Amino acid sequence: MKKLLLITLGVLTSTFYMMAQSPGWATKAKKSVFSIITYDNDNKIMNTGNGFYIDENGTGVSDYALFKGAKRAVIVDADGKQYPVEYILGANEIYDVVKFRVKADKKTPALPLTRIAPAKGATVYLLPYSTQKQSTLQNGTVEEVTDIEGGDKYYTLRLNTTDKMVSCPVTNTNGEVIGLIQKAASEAGNNSYAIGATFAAGLSLNALSGNDYVLRNIGIKKGLPEKEDQALVYLFMTANSLSKEEYIKLLDEFLTMFPNSSEGYLRRASAYIDHYKDNEHYALAEKDLETAIEKAEKKDDILYNISKIYLLASTPEFTYKDWNGEKALQTIQQAIAINPLPIYIQQEGDIYYALKNYEKAFESYDKVNHSDLVSEISLFSAAKAKQMAGAKEEALALMDSTIAHFGKILTAKAAPYIFQRAQMRADMKMYRPAVADYNEYYKLLGGKVSALFYFSRQQAEMQTRMYQQALDDIEKAVELAPEEPIYLIELTSVYIRFNRLEDAMNAAKKGITLVPENPDFYRMLGYSQIQTGQKEEGKKNLLKAKELGDPNAEMLIDKYCK
Repeated sequence: MKKLLLITLGVLTSTFYMMAQSPGWATKAKKSVFSIITYDNDNKIMNTGNGFYIDENGTGVSDYALFKGAKRAVIVDADGKQYPVEYILGANEIYDVVKFRVKADKKTPALPLTRIAPAKGATVYLLPYSTQKQSTLQNGTVEEVTDIEGGDKYYTLRLNTTDKMVSCPVTNTNGEVIGLIQKAASEAGNNSYAIGATFAAGLSLNALSGNDYVLRNIGIKKGLPEKEDQALVYLFMTANSLSKEEYIKLLDEFLTMFPNSSEGYLRRASAYIDHYKDNEHYALAEKDLETAIEKAEKKDDILYNISKIYLLASTPEFTYKDWNGEKALQTIQQAIAINPLPIYIQQEGDIYYALKNYEKAFESYDKVNHSDLVSEISLFSAAKAKQMAGAKEEALALMDSTIAHFGKILTAKAAPYIFQRAQMRADMKMYRPAVADYNEYYKLLGGKVSALFYFSRQQAEMQTRMYQQALDDIEKAVELAPEEPIYLIELTSVYIRFNRLEDAMNAAKKGITLVPENPDFYRMLGYSQIQTGQKEEGKKNLLKAKELGDPNAEMLIDKYCK
């Protein structure tokens, strides 16, 4: 009996020691631990839990399950003060951990992390959230250390915990955090589990994080990747999913993180121009463009991009200062003076083309075509410049060169250029070669063509007396685009030409239903009715065509109605 009493006393004494004795660093360390409250879309409390700071900038870690589905979250620190969670910095659903930034008004008390895993049997402490000045720590021992990805650790601990302790930090005897307590699969047993704190601290965003379903399950704003190149891609990937205000704010945050990024200033300037149509934001854009040039290491590259902005701004409705084609030309020529890259000279040609200076545009394109960067685009650009300058023969020769650039075996990539050459040939009354090009275009695309294609080919086929093919094509064009009046007018005309008057009248009636004020349909309907013996009805429709301004209607009235 005496022996049993001694054993019982020893256990009680040991338990009291575990709960009552706290190391010297504990009082300060507990200020790093906080409570978290998450809210749903209706601003109702979803969950409560724990977390702790890992640096003085308000970076904290906790369990992912606490944040999943949350629209916003706040932390309550050891002094009882609340701070909002500003944005998410990373998450891992498999290990149930999340990293975030708290919007604090001062430096945050952070716990030091260790990458040195404690040995099996080593003593560890559980540091709970508490608003009390004095709080006891629970201690235990390390049962097992398991290696996980990236050299981080997962711990099995001889330590009793509950769900209310999930995400509380576990430290070594020096007060350095080794891990976060995780929710146990079962309440039975004396073991607990912890994910390594360095794993949680190492969570980050990358260029593709905007499409990460784990992160998208959290409604709280996401931060930016820590590397500039990754952050720039992230901006690109998320731009279309954000409102203009959210996107501008994200650009502001990017420039706070990367204040010397010329690309960041360029993108914000573009956003001001694209999203806002007022001089106030154009002025902000102008300032950002100036800063972009100032910050740029490769000034020719940034000037090239700015010239594209000025070119896009050269529209009648855009009237900010001297932002126009001439300024775009001046800017790209500054870039060329620094580094005469073919891509810059191609841009110079595009600006000359937009300014309708086709000879100068050709000169620029021709320089590119005599460089190592000659391409189907530069050859085609030169062809279009010659065509617009009225040099049709030279333009066609350049189109031949454009298509030859693809090699002997053509693929669908060459199809748009084949179509352009077909139109050039038709414009030069080379109808049979034009039809041949249209047929090649059709073959390259496997028959997946538009109503415009069928209409264009039909026009050339009519000129070569390929009447049945022409009729088939215009019927197909109307089938694909029944609401397009031009195709219906052409179909009605072809029906009349082939003396298919009933079909012509039906087509004309459809056209009148579609466009009641179009005189062509009334004229063709009236003529067809007269030819089929419906003279009075035909005369009424010819008179209607005349009333709508058709110059040929009166001639038909004089010929058939008197």
